[in-house]
Amino acid sequence: MKRFFSILLSLLVLVPFAGAQKVQKSHVIGFYNLENLFDTYHDEGKNDYEYLPDGANQWTEVKYRKKLHNMAEVIRAMKEENKVYHTILGVSEIENRNVLEELVIQPEIADANFQIVHYDGPDRRGVDCALLYRPDQFTLLGSRSIPFTFDSQSIKFSMTPEEQADFRTRDILEVRGTIDDEMFAFYVTHLPSRIGGKSGDLRSRGAEIIYENAMKLMNEYPGIKIVVMGDMNDDPFNESMVTYLHGKENTDQVGPEDFFNPFLSMVKAGFGSLAYQGVWSIFDIIMVNSNLVNPEKGTFRIKPIVNKKFYGRVFQQPFMTQQEGQYKGTPKRTMSNGAFINGYSDHYPTYIVISTK
Repeated sequence: MKRFFSILLSLLVLVPFAGAQKVQKSHVIGFYNLENLFDTYHDEGKNDYEYLPDGANQWTEVKYRKKLHNMAEVIRAMKEENKVYHTILGVSEIENRNVLEELVIQPEIADANFQIVHYDGPDRRGVDCALLYRPDQFTLLGSRSIPFTFDSQSIKFSMTPEEQADFRTRDILEVRGTIDDEMFAFYVTHLPSRIGGKSGDLRSRGAEIIYENAMKLMNEYPGIKIVVMGDMNDDPFNESMVTYLHGKENTDQVGPEDFFNPFLSMVKAGFGSLAYQGVWSIFDIIMVNSNLVNPEKGTFRIKPIVNKKFYGRVFQQPFMTQQEGQYKGTPKRTMSNGAFINGYSDHYPTYIVISTK
């Protein structure tokens, strides 16, 4: 009996210490270009006519509902892989808040209770960036929509002043809040298209705008952890990412005013999030500032998640991939040669994981 009470006393002493240990916490942060998630109604002032029932794509309610289901299916599949939903998911190529409100209540992902941060932007087609977040994991403190401007001291633009005045592109979304009481900021972007072949200066300017605003936040909130994500329309090795966003390939290269770009080593290793004319690229990039690379002990840091080597993940599954024909092996998109093929997106989503250990 004495032995029994001795063991019981030992357990009672040990339990408080076990309960006091800090539990490791991980969060998935990702980005997904939803490839023209349009509803079937015209938005005044937007060139969305091809995505109307009588438009070029004959975009009916049936097709729209299938598109919503497909997008939710991918988000759910990522949840199944990670065992948890994204805490933060940036998205692009969405027409308006309505399509997001209908997306987050799809049966596949409704239990995530995703909330939405979105602003209507000036893009002529009417596509915007937005951010989905889980309110049980992320506390929203503020957000704003940052317009694209040509006010640069370092970039020489190919556009004339008249062309600049007429230019319209997506705004950059800035969202600030806390995860487990740690301050974070997220930038979600869709930099200008490569159509025309002379827009590298525009993407460099978009990257410069993000960088300038991120540096201001780091001065205002010392220790803030910043994540930049988006469809950059550039690879990780292009000038916009390396020079204007100060993207570094390796963690030991990241200084206080640099960003770590985990997808730079990945694209060199042959990974890709989209393919064009048989060439793979990673335009869907997520970068983190130095505070997520070299954080204070016990706080969140980016962690390697692929082969214990790569810090980023390009998520692709057979159901998201074209299985036959000319584009076999590439992302199965919504439309192909003008026909609806009930696909997903022409981009694979990407994500990173942050952890306290």
